[in-house]
Amino acid sequence: MTSLLTNTAAMVALRTLNRINHSLDETNNRVSTGLRIAQASDSAAYWAIATTTQSDNGALSAVKDALSIGKATLDVAYNGLDATRDSLQKLKELLIAARQPGVDRGNIQAEIDGLITDMENKAAASVINGQNFLSAEIDDEVGMTKSIVASFERSSTGIAISTIDLDTSNLLLFDLSGSNGLLDKARPNLPTRLAHGGTFYHGILALRTYEALSTTEIKRPVGDLTNSAAHLAALEAGIGDVDAVLSEVIAAQNLVGVNLARAQSQHSFISALMDANARAIGALVDANMEEESTRLRALQTQQQLSVESLSVANASAQNILALFR
Repeated sequence: MTSLLTNTAAMVALRTLNRINHSLDETNNRVSTGLRIAQASDSAAYWAIATTTQSDNGALSAVKDALSIGKATLDVAYNGLDATRDSLQKLKELLIAARQPGVDRGNIQAEIDGLITDMENKAAASVINGQNFLSAEIDDEVGMTKSIVASFERSSTGIAISTIDLDTSNLLLFDLSGSNGLLDKARPNLPTRLAHGGTFYHGILALRTYEALSTTEIKRPVGDLTNSAAHLAALEAGIGDVDAVLSEVIAAQNLVGVNLARAQSQHSFISALMDANARAIGALVDANMEEESTRLRALQTQQQLSVESLSVANASAQNILALFR
């Protein structure tokens, strides 16, 4: 039966066209954004997981940046200690050379002065991001422990941040607030010198040429040595102290090297973890572009056919006119 008031075929065709248009809009959005789930209404559970993981990746990116700064800081300290180790080795060799009777100890003293000044300059220059682990003031209240952010962890109990902690008091070469650095603290067999101006010099610094407080005479700790048994015995004892300082600097360099390796390893791990999170987010929300492009072509064809079907259904009423001619 054909009705002029109710076109059932057109109603069916229209519902079909609306459904196809909705699917076509959805597919177009996926193709244009590249996302299968772009908002919570698409899939609340997957959207929440993906958004949380993306937030964690942002936190991990900040950790990665902190590790990069920490690595650079440790690298600067390591290079400063490495240069100091080389200078101490040369200093020890010069003192051993000064032990030889008949050697020109004045020339050796000049080289020693240059080495000590060079070590001070390199320690002072080992600065990055306003931090210097080799030449600084020891703060008894705050301490010398420095922390580098190493990781960000999310668990059922909450958020946790782990750090790489480094006691920099074991690295300090020169204590600017006293004499507690590896190179400026008192040693059993290296003398304490009172120089012009009332400054006391201890340890390695006591081997440098200075002007005595009580006289205008220039004192050269090594340059003024004689071949007497007492002077040579004191020199040999001093060589032992310099060797002990060298061992302590090597230990400090090893400590920095271990923590530098940890920071590098953690940096690589954080990068891999961020990549894994990115893949997980993609698996949850990214659209399969091959499937979506195929679906888009199919829906476009269905849309055209549905429009034709609706046109046919609407034209059926016109056929009734032929019955009245």
